[in-house]
Amino acid sequence: MVFDILLGGGIFGYAIWQLSKYIKKSRKGKCAACELNKNCQTKCH
Repeated sequence: MVFDILLGGGIFGYAIWQLSKYIKKSRKGKCAACELNKNCQTKCH
């Protein structure tokens, strides 16, 4: 019983953490959130 609650809480917490990371990245915009933004040749900058 306790293990199930801890496992469920861990999965739920991880999902919230990933969702918050995604929202923060999407607010920055397409190029700012890109991993290659410093070496990119597109005209976003």
